[in-house]
Parts: sequence; C-alpha cells; structure tokens
Amino acid sequence: MSSASPARRPNRLLQETSPYLRQHADNPVDWYPWGEEAFAAARRLDRPIFLSVGYSACHWCHVMEHESFENEAIAQLLNEHFISIKVDREERPDIDQIYMAAVQLMTHRGGWPMSVFLTPDGRPFFGGTYWPPAARFGMPGFRDILIRLHQLWTEQRAEVLAAADRLAQAVQMVCAQEYEGAELTVELLRTAERELLAAADRVHGGFGGAPKFPHPMDVRLLLRCWRRFGTEAAWEVARLTLDRMAAGGMYDHLGGGFHRYATDDRWLVPHFEKMLYDNALLVPAYLEAWQIEQERPDARSDDSPDLRVVRETLDYVLRELTSPEGGFYSTQDADSEGEEGKFYVWSEAEILSALPPEEARLFCYAYDVTPRGNWEGVSILNRPKTDAQAAKVLGVDVDTLRESLARSRQTLLALRTQRVPPGRDEKILTSWNGLMISALAMAGRVLAQPRYTAAAARAADFLLTRMYDPQGRLWHSYKDGQARFSAYLDDFAALIDALVELHQSTDDPRWLEEALRLAEQMTARFADPAGGYFYTASDHEQLLTRPKDVQDNATPSGNALAATALLRLGRLTGRSDLEEAGDRTLVAMSGLLAEHPRAAAQALLALDFHLGPTWEVVIVDGRDRSEGDEFRLALARRFAPHVLTLRRPVGGSDAGLPPALRPLLTGRTPAEATQFFVCERGACRLPVTTAAAALELVSSSSSASTDTPPSLEP
Repeated sequence: MSSASPARRPNRLLQETSPYLRQHADNPVDWYPWGEEAFAAARRLDRPIFLSVGYSACHWCHVMEHESFENEAIAQLLNEHFISIKVDREERPDIDQIYMAAVQLMTHRGGWPMSVFLTPDGRPFFGGTYWPPAARFGMPGFRDILIRLHQLWTEQRAEVLAAADRLAQAVQMVCAQEYEGAELTVELLRTAERELLAAADRVHGGFGGAPKFPHPMDVRLLLRCWRRFGTEAAWEVARLTLDRMAAGGMYDHLGGGFHRYATDDRWLVPHFEKMLYDNALLVPAYLEAWQIEQERPDARSDDSPDLRVVRETLDYVLRELTSPEGGFYSTQDADSEGEEGKFYVWSEAEILSALPPEEARLFCYAYDVTPRGNWEGVSILNRPKTDAQAAKVLGVDVDTLRESLARSRQTLLALRTQRVPPGRDEKILTSWNGLMISALAMAGRVLAQPRYTAAAARAADFLLTRMYDPQGRLWHSYKDGQARFSAYLDDFAALIDALVELHQSTDDPRWLEEALRLAEQMTARFADPAGGYFYTASDHEQLLTRPKDVQDNATPSGNALAATALLRLGRLTGRSDLEEAGDRTLVAMSGLLAEHPRAAAQALLALDFHLGPTWEVVIVDGRDRSEGDEFRLALARRFAPHVLTLRRPVGGSDAGLPPALRPLLTGRTPAEATQFFVCERGACRLPVTTAAAALELVSSSSSASTDTPPSLEP
C-alpha cells in the first residue's frame, strides 16, 4: 500500500469499502470508483476513460500500483488527459466479464491487472493487462501508451470511435455466445472424459503444463465418469492429481489450505495468494475421493491423507477466513512485507534453530528443506516422498516419523504466526460463501463433525439475514457492516445449492424453504426466455451488454450452478417446474458441453445428476430413530452423488408439514418401525425397514450406468 504525500489528500477511493480500492486511495492518480460521476466527468471534459480492474490478492496489481500509479509523472498524464476508474473485480464481476472479453479479443490473452481504455460512453478501444512504466522485455511502457492514446484521441478521434464501435459489437457477441444445440445424452460425458484424459499429466497430475490450476470440477467429473463407465484411468488421473496437489508446495503444509495455482508443472512453486473459492471447491473433491476409496480393495483409513487435507483446509478457513458474524472473508495476499511468499518459506537455518536436532533432521528431509533451498535460496515446504518412503530412507518407523512431523508442524506454525502476515481482504461475497457453506455442510456430514455443519449453518444464517435489501432482494458483497451491489446469477445459484447441501446435513426444512424463495426470485429476475439465465438481473445497472455466464473459470459458471441447484432442489421438493428450468438451462448450454467440455465441468456434473438414475430416499422414523441415523452415517461414507435424502419430522400431521416437504412426505406417516422409501422422481419402491436394506437398494440403484432409470413400483 502506498503512503500518502503530506501535501496530497486521499482520492475518492478512501470512501469505498473494498480493501483493493482503498489500497489506491493515496495514489497521486485522481481515481474514481465506477459510477455516474466518473462518466459524467468524461463527457464534460471530453476525455477517454482509463479503467483499471484488479483485486487485493493480485501480485502484479501491486507491482503496477507501485511502478505506475505511485509515479508522479504517470499520474500527471492520467489526471490531465483521462478519467481514471478503479474497479475491484470481486465486487463487480459483471464489469470484469465484459471488459475482459474486450481485452481477450484485442490481445488473445487476459489477466489482472486489467487495463482498458474506453470512450466516455463506456465502449472499449484499447486494452491489455500489466504494463511496466517504461518499455522493457518486449512490453510497451505505460507512459508511452498514455501519450500515444492521448494523441490518437485528439488527432484521430474518428478512427478511435470506429474501432470502439467494432469492438463493442464483438464484445456483445462474445458475452452472449451461442452454440449449436446437442442432445443431452451420456455421450457428452464420454466425450468430456476422453478430452480430460487426453489433457492429463500422467506423471505429475493435473491437466496440461505450467502454470497449473487445481481444476476441482474436472476432478469431480472424472470421479463420476469412473462411477458411470468404470474407466480406471479416470480414477487414476483424479487420484494422482489430488495426491500431487496435496504433496506439493501449492498446499500449505503448516497452516492448511491451498494457494491459488502452481507456476511449475509439478505443483512445487505456488502463486502464494489464497482464495476462499479454491478451498471451497477442493474440499468436496477430496471428500468424494475418500468415499470412493472406501469401496476399493486398497481403501484408505479414516486417517487418510484426503481427510487430513479436508480437516486442515476447513480449520484454516474457520481460523483465518471467518468473520465474527459468521461469514467468510475472500482472500489472503500472496505478498508479505512486499515480497511474494515471504510468510510461507523457510531456510534450513530457521528449521535447525526451531526444532530439536533429530526432529529437524526428519522434518528437513520429509519437507524438502535444504541448505540451498528449492526456490530463490529458500525452501517451499513440500512432500516429495510419502511417509513410508521417507521413513525407510531415514531409518525410522512410519508412526515415529508421523508423530515427529506432527510436533514439528505445530512448533513451526506457532513460530510462523510471529511473522508479518499477508494482507486479508475482508469482503464477504455471497457466491463464494455459498461454495464454502456447501463444502462445510458436506464435510460435517461425511466426517460426522457437527462443528463444520454448525459453521455452515451460521454462515447461511448470516447471508439470509444481512444480505437482503429492504425490498427482499439479495446483495452481492458485505464489508464493514454494509451490504452492496445487486446480487449476480452465481450469488443466487451458489446460495441455493448451499442451502440444499445444508438441508442434506441437518434435515432442517428452513433451508429448503429459503432455497425455494431464492429460486423463484432468480427465475423472475434472471431468466432468459430463450433458455438459461443472464448474469445480471433485469433491474441491474445497464452496461455495455448483458452477459450470459456459461463457461467455467476458476469458479463454476452461473448457469452451470443454476442448473445444478435447480435440479437438486426440484427433485427434493417435488417441484417439476424447477427441474424443468434446470433441464432447459442444460439444453441452452448443450452446444458448449459438446464443443468445449473442458470449459463446462460444472454443467457436466449437473448433466450426470440429471441423466441419473437419481434417487430420493425418504426416511420416516419410527419409535426408534437409530435406524435412520445409521443409514445417514453409512450413506455419508459412500460415493453417492445421485442420492438425496428427506426425513420426516417426528410427530405432527401431514397438514403440519412445511410446504417444501409435502410433495414427498405427505401420506408417509410414522409407524412403529422406521421406514425407508427409495424413490425416483416421486415414484417409490415398497418401503424397507432397516438401514442395511435401504443401503442395498441405494447401492444397486446407484451403480446403474444407463441413461434411463429402471421402472419402479408406484
């Protein structure tokens, strides 16, 4: 963060809630936040707009600020010839989507900081990402760009406006890109499996080369393909990817949680920022891999690395990314004290001084700490060998090694807390919180850990009470007691699906009732009559275009999340209209699934659920609830993504059932013994009365791999 000049007042960004915008409040650049004031000034002064988009954990955003936005000469050029707008992409993903499309059209690449020049009415005409202040390494200098663009604006205005017209039309087409429709069949999943396996790195895991991103939705898709098609390679690639990520430097071996991505092909050197959404999306992948392990002859135990990663990751989130009110903060920076990764790396001397000699010997070997280091003279902790392999080389038994490493990690973590920590962006975003609520709720169920479920419920309650405007519409962002920005499609969809997941772990009908309310609002304000959903609501600020978010990026696309949420919610509540809306969304995305399946993993997860066979298990407790509890615990240990459960509350009549539960529970009244109804779209088999019998029905049903579910007794 820059320091203020004694003679200069902070600019307008000081009044913003975004930590990223406030970081630029003391720049000599006369920044505006996005809004009518900035555009009115551009029109009045007849100047082009310089739009800079980034986020607080972005390393190169900090570099460009220090090099250019704190540079008095560059600031003078911006202030004299442009209107400068700074945007936090996490607060305004709608703006980011539109102008990133423009940058990609112009440069065939994208990234942050994103730098775009606009006409006073918001049409882009030139752009890029990071530029150094002066030309170097084949990149143009930012100062030279500003001088040249001012010259073009004043001397060749007609050409600039014509280019802006052409680019604006191209952006509108890209943001509403259409594909030729395809039939929603299992062949779409087969094609996706083939493409993922062709792109897989069979040595180090992951997909493609460096830089390597975690791709959790792709991993989960491979797990479903293994289940559906029995392709052993799908399991092997998923397993290898999860293992290598957790062993690499991308994982924080002391504090838990994953960094954003690896800059190399073997997951050693991360980009050190930590994002809430990465950790939220990776937790279900590790949980599902562990569930599959329980079915295999080489099953890992309850002390498996998968569950350790899940526990450590969630404990990190609860310890370092949870607000006092229960919501989850967005990010932690890559930088500390101005250096990327400084908080996380170690020298051998530090380890030797912190640990007893024998424990230091074991730790340094196990975590690849050497005198010369493995990165810029220091060591990024990673695990090149398994516990068994390391123990054999070190001449100790595995249990002794594990106990020693556990003590050493605690010691070093305590020592690390004395370092200057990375900055933390304390915005609470609805969509990312929805993803983390889903992860916590699932983990609470699978691990039988009520504290994770309780944290999920507390966060959901926070969103449902603090993230609504007086008209009952959802907000996107919360900071310092203030909710802002009309919610986007992925806010609605992620929260709806989180509430469904939370219901699966608590049986509390409140979560389904709230999910239904949100689904109705989403449909009313976001639906495209041609199919699918727009990213912004019908009453949202009018921008250059109204995008449709269909391709996954670091997070699932809004339309894919909407399809997932609607299909699951509709099935649980007997709302065929919601299921049909989910189906229509997949139909609208079908061309993308066929042509570019690697950009649509979340939609393919929804398609896998949709194709089924998918089952609802209705539990009607008898006098003794233990059979129902036993079934729920056993089901949670199984990989059963096609199974949903609904439990009838004890006591009361059909008339007293919450509306969301009536379609599947009406008429199924309690008897002496617990009853389990295994149903498909409301048509149920004859009930069974033991957890073992219900599990057998679910197991035989879930192993089917056809498009058409078997016929059932009504």
